[in-house]
Amino acid sequence: MPCVTFTSNLRRHVACDPCTVPGASVREALEAAFQQRPRLRGYVLDEHGALRFHMAIFVDGVPVEDRRTLGDPVSEAAEIYVMQALSGG
Repeated sequence: MPCVTFTSNLRRHVACDPCTVPGASVREALEAAFQQRPRLRGYVLDEHGALRFHMAIFVDGVPVEDRRTLGDPVSEAAEIYVMQALSGG
């Protein structure tokens, strides 16, 4: 099953250790993680269920392509990293 890891900047707001969840897509894996940690949903997704502008998700080191429906496929051994996209100068 895919492993979902939320970076430390999100763990400051919600206790969310890495979790192994079922799912064949990024959406399915995230929904399973949100069932365990419902408060994370509002940090990661907007009111339409799309990835918030300031968030980034990587699957096995590759950024997701589908930020709206999160339909990117994941393998049983996938590592999914959810992080806040930081910018500045």
